[in-house]
Amino acid sequence: MPSTPSTHRIAILGAGHIGFAMAVLLQEVGEYRITVADRDPEALARAAAIGVGTVLLQDDGALEAAVTGQFAVLNALPFHRAVPVATLCARHGVHYFDLTEDVRSTQAIRALAQDARSVLMPQCGLAPGFIGVVGNDLAQRFDTLHDLRMRVGALPRYPLGALRYNLTWSTEGLINEYCNPCEAIVDGQPTTVAALDGLETFALDGVEYEAFNTSGGLGTLPETWAGRARRMDYQSIRYPGHCAILKLLLNDLRLRDRRDLLKDIFEAAIPATEQDVIVVFASASGLRGGRLVQDAYSARIVGATVGRHALNAIQLTTAASICAALDLVVQGRLPQSGFIRQEQIALGDFLGNRFGRAYRDHALAQAEGVAAA
Repeated sequence: MPSTPSTHRIAILGAGHIGFAMAVLLQEVGEYRITVADRDPEALARAAAIGVGTVLLQDDGALEAAVTGQFAVLNALPFHRAVPVATLCARHGVHYFDLTEDVRSTQAIRALAQDARSVLMPQCGLAPGFIGVVGNDLAQRFDTLHDLRMRVGALPRYPLGALRYNLTWSTEGLINEYCNPCEAIVDGQPTTVAALDGLETFALDGVEYEAFNTSGGLGTLPETWAGRARRMDYQSIRYPGHCAILKLLLNDLRLRDRRDLLKDIFEAAIPATEQDVIVVFASASGLRGGRLVQDAYSARIVGATVGRHALNAIQLTTAASICAALDLVVQGRLPQSGFIRQEQIALGDFLGNRFGRAYRDHALAQAEGVAAA
């Protein structure tokens, strides 16, 4: 019988927007002992104000001390810190969760998990993360799966400018998605496709969007469904016109080869916003009972106030996903050691979890089947 959450010490690495949101959600339930670690004293002061412990990460020794003796680590540091932190967690038998969209980091963490005494569970955010839970749920509804398409966007509610976009999360992660190869299944075989290709347009609830290939959003789904799906892909949702400008910047001006400069440009020229919306759309088609049918899931999720703290949509959804993964391990609803894929979480378990309910409580979401013509 799993022990109660009140016995569990949790370290959150990173006190930025998402790390702070994790601390708010976990602190609100009052059943976890939380320490937030960061190298920024001002960010730690904001975390301390909500009543959690704090640790200043001055060096690698301080990082290891912050990990040692914890039940679990929730890593909200930049993606290039994922493997070093996961290595520490595996060494000390500490459960590890992160948000990385970086495919190589995930592969390295999976290798670490082969002999791990603890859980190593990367990609616990929105995409990869929740969208993999949704996609796997849709895929399992078919006797024969033909196509699985997943689309997610973290968008400004009030878009301005030619890009019609605002920064709502990690700039480094965003650039990785725009530049790195994208995993997919084509003609039944796992493969890679180019980022920014596959441009399509569609409308949801009367709003026009475009979507195009970006890296990392599928997580481990292509491996899970290799040989069982004819086609599978992931695309980021943006307002129309965004992709064309990205191709100018990345391809024509060759800024994909100067990512540090591109990061500086984005952060100097694109405002951040707290007024955002998460758009999720996934669809699957295949055979069920001898008929060709299609099922879909769509949601638009906005921010919410938790306790006295206003969390925007990307904070709420990302933090809710990783906290739900932690909670499900604590409750014994997921394996207790080794590598865990997002698709091992049942959609019903996720949406029924006290953290995962944020996706249901702050959205109008539906899944419906449509017979093909």
